[in-house]
Amino acid sequence: MSKQPGSSTAAEPDTTDPADEVAPAAEAPRPARAPGAPVLALLAVGWLAAMLWSTHEAITSAAAGLTAISLSAFALPGVISAALVAGASVALAATGLLARRGSDRATLRFVVAVGTGLLVGLAAAVAINLTYADNATTNTIAGTSAAAAIIGGALAGARDAAPVGAVVTAALGTLLFVVAFSRARDPLFDLFGADGSQASLVSAAKWVSRTESLLAGLLAGLLAFGYLTWARRRAVRRDPGTAALRWPAYLVAGAGPGLLLLLAEVIIRVGGRTLLDLAGALSEADAVAQTSLGTSRVDNGIWVLFVGALAALVAFGRTLGPAPRDDDEPATVED
Repeated sequence: MSKQPGSSTAAEPDTTDPADEVAPAAEAPRPARAPGAPVLALLAVGWLAAMLWSTHEAITSAAAGLTAISLSAFALPGVISAALVAGASVALAATGLLARRGSDRATLRFVVAVGTGLLVGLAAAVAINLTYADNATTNTIAGTSAAAAIIGGALAGARDAAPVGAVVTAALGTLLFVVAFSRARDPLFDLFGADGSQASLVSAAKWVSRTESLLAGLLAGLLAFGYLTWARRRAVRRDPGTAALRWPAYLVAGAGPGLLLLLAEVIIRVGGRTLLDLAGALSEADAVAQTSLGTSRVDNGIWVLFVGALAALVAFGRTLGPAPRDDDEPATVED
């Protein structure tokens, strides 16, 4: 029915129930990304190449096959650790590129991370097979390195990239520190009372190993804390809606290098079992050496895990201010 000109109509009452209006859902806070991932990838790949080259030089300089087997078993842990970190760092860079393009779905991110680790593992295996002697020892090193790179890539498929970047950074720093620490072993043996006797050498070796693990764990925790702090500040400058990192992120990042060392030991004992058995069967001394080295690597991983986690948590705790006190009331002035 049409309105007549000049007729007045009363305003229609608003019958809309405010409860029926659906408020827009709050946007979920975005996790912090991993800054510097391409640089970490280049450093990790370079470290893997250095480990492969040094292992190749050690094996080819051996006089005969038995010595080459022993040297390969001694060099295997360094290669596996480097491959694990390289797979994780390159996959972290790939998933970071994926996130910048807006394709950050969980399934796609994990597939890309595993695929990138697979490519790194295949490249390492091909390089080993092309440059090393073609034998069972070479195949063991190549296959175990490829598996380590794939596992490292899978670890980089986590939703929160910043803690993964912190773990990679701290792990690289720990591996570099262990190599640099080798120059201080002889002075430390003298400092801890090694006088040439068997008992003093064993005691000094134990204290040198504990000192190395303690310092490596401390370095890992501080590097993880520094990286997460940098990532947080960088992310907030670019996007104020970035989620804040809580203490579990620092705990995991500080413990991460130790966890990677223990994971590398599992890969070594599973994938490299044939090589370790061959090296241990050469002589009784080799068997004792392989057992002792395996135990030492496990102890080192545990020390780095706990000391790194504690150092990162303590560093994070020092950044927290005192809790606000609401029991202080202003004094009233009586007339």
